Amino acid sequence: MPETTDTLQGLDPAIRAFFDATNSEDTVAFLAAFAPAAVLNDWGRVFRGLDKIAEWNVAENIGVHSRIAVLGTCPATDGRGGLEVKIKVSGEGYNGGGSFVFTTAEGRITSVLIQG
Repeated sequence: MPETTDTLQGLDPAIRAFFDATNSEDTVAFLAAFAPAAVLNDWGRVFRGLDKIAEWNVAENIGVHSRIAVLGTCPATDGRGGLEVKIKVSGEGYNGGGSFVFTTAEGRITSVLIQG
């Protein structure tokens, strides 16, 4: 389920790159969206740094042909700042809804929290 250009229009470029790269299965662009010391937390499983995020990407994202539709955004309410993006995933791995909470700095993703 691809998202429309209008849905992605206002996103930070690094966050937009996360979704564009996932949906086009572009691993190089996907990893380029992250800061070197970024952290990805997938329902409590924590992946620190680009090497570990690359492993997650193979096992849980591009490697299982995920397609992520962006349904909407709002400021994160967890007290740490960032942007919450409501999503729907399809592919050969997880299929269903949820949200990603992103933080960025200097044009790169510094953290992603994946939650329901």
